[in-house]
Amino acid sequence: MEKTWNQRCLPMLLLLAILSADTNHNNIIFLRQTAADGVTPEEATHLRDEVREMFYHAFNGYMEHAFPLDELKPLSCGGEDSLGGYALTLIDSLDMLALLGDRERFTSSVDWIGKNLRFDINKTVSVFETTIRVLGGLLSAHLIASDYATGMRIPSYDNQLFDLAEDLARRMLPAFDTPTGIPFGSVNLLYGVDEQESRITSTAGGGTLTLEFGMLSRLTNDPIFEQVTKNAVRGLWARRSKLNLVGAHINVFTGEWTQKDAGIGTSIDSFYEYLLKAYLLFGDEEYLFIFQEAYAAAMHYLYNDPWYVEVNMDSAAIVWPLFNSLQAFWPGLQVLAGDIDPAIRTHAAFFSVWKRYGFTPEGFNLATLTVQQGQKSYPLRPELIESTYWLYKATRDPRYLDVGRDMVVSLQYGARCPCGYCHIVDVEFHNKEDHMESFFLAETVKYLWLLFDLASGPDNLVENGPYKYIFSTEGHLLPATPQISLTREHCSYLGAYCKGGSIEQESRKSDISIHPQENNASALSGSWVHSSYPSDSSFLKSTSTSGLMKGLCPGLTHGQKYGISYVDATSTVQEDHSTHQRENVADSHSLLVVSQQSADNSLSNNKNNDHDMNVQESSE
Repeated sequence: MEKTWNQRCLPMLLLLAILSADTNHNNIIFLRQTAADGVTPEEATHLRDEVREMFYHAFNGYMEHAFPLDELKPLSCGGEDSLGGYALTLIDSLDMLALLGDRERFTSSVDWIGKNLRFDINKTVSVFETTIRVLGGLLSAHLIASDYATGMRIPSYDNQLFDLAEDLARRMLPAFDTPTGIPFGSVNLLYGVDEQESRITSTAGGGTLTLEFGMLSRLTNDPIFEQVTKNAVRGLWARRSKLNLVGAHINVFTGEWTQKDAGIGTSIDSFYEYLLKAYLLFGDEEYLFIFQEAYAAAMHYLYNDPWYVEVNMDSAAIVWPLFNSLQAFWPGLQVLAGDIDPAIRTHAAFFSVWKRYGFTPEGFNLATLTVQQGQKSYPLRPELIESTYWLYKATRDPRYLDVGRDMVVSLQYGARCPCGYCHIVDVEFHNKEDHMESFFLAETVKYLWLLFDLASGPDNLVENGPYKYIFSTEGHLLPATPQISLTREHCSYLGAYCKGGSIEQESRKSDISIHPQENNASALSGSWVHSSYPSDSSFLKSTSTSGLMKGLCPGLTHGQKYGISYVDATSTVQEDHSTHQRENVADSHSLLVVSQQSADNSLSNNKNNDHDMNVQESSE
């Protein structure tokens, strides 16, 4: 269906309105002008060194004032336990120390963790956060410290981090013991799942575990870790709507969606991310098939060029015209998928919000063009910086260096505190909070440093190392080593990796033939970033899978290939009604931009539909 003038032009007019709006706040720190003075190679080198200093300002502050507590209080120069009480920030920082070539700090940190860390403790922890921050941090550092090829091997290292990672993962396995296979949100590391544990979890919480657990299966030769996390993904995807959309929260026992708002931000974001990255790291085409269908649905129902909205997963009716800060990872994911043009436009829209306030708030209302009430903070999130890095890597467009420079200025003048970097409580006035998340060191400064190092002539493990790396959602370096990325060897059951003869293994070779214009994601095994891409998102069409698996036919949907169908018992939307909504979904997108009076009425009508933002969500 051809789009109307409103549908084509209003989103861009919205972007121009944000760029030209007068904020009327005297306390805002305005960024330096960069349009007329681009970043030179020499300045890129200086900026890289400045970001290095930013890392050590925060890291040293943590080690001197907070270690071995989990996180730093950068204003008062103290510390606090926020996750499990096991030196979280140090674990999250390990691969950044290696990336910077700091052999002394990397070696001493690995040595301390190996001698002092233990997980047989009576602590109830988030499965999601513990997986991406702790398990991912341990595995990434282990693979660096144990490999001569990385240039950072520790001679005295004897797999201590690996042993800790396996122990931690086994202690989280009880969380997966549910009727749906979707894990509980929390687990006690000593006693398992508490009887009173909530049965509600987020889609991101259940679907963002495949990389870390999958790597562990390959390193331990035990398929259980990959098996349970892939079951969780299948459990979520089997309960998608007929529009191929997933909701935000689900009951892990009944499989009923308790929040049906579909989007790419809060509570869902990294579900999409790990579908594509699991394919890139493990070569498992089932993840690619799911990603293709999920991505196509997101671009059809959620994308209102250049913004994204939240819709009802059954009817596609818009329920939340909001830019959520966690959406900012999406352009970077599109780079990995090869869909560059919409990534460029969306990144420009998201950055216009940063330019207006100096940071991105947790929520920006696209109807009123104001910061969403209750979502005014900036907790040092890395997502927009991450997308800036990937777009520069793909395009080498110097505008992204200018963007990175603006971000450095914002952080240095708006968030720097005596012992680290502070949360911004209100982006309109830059009030600070005495807290620094561990992901500031694991991701935020990491992507900034990689951006400017790339422009300076890269000399680091990621760009010049022995392997290609996939970044986890916490920014940890996961290498595509032969042991991990055996793209042509998969178990016949559950798609899991196995080695040896204990489990009957079927050897399959993929002879997928995909033209670049049809699916650039398939070509990413060569470089994972391309400089030329198709101009629309139709590249994710169904691919021919001849020879992929015995008995499969080309052109089948993922559900037909793997026997996964809709679980729609609780849906009250009739098929004909759903079809009607789908035909009119393009028209509903025009509701994104409304007058102030209409916005007031809309907000009043939807007051009871506001999100509960105090839920488990992705930190990256």
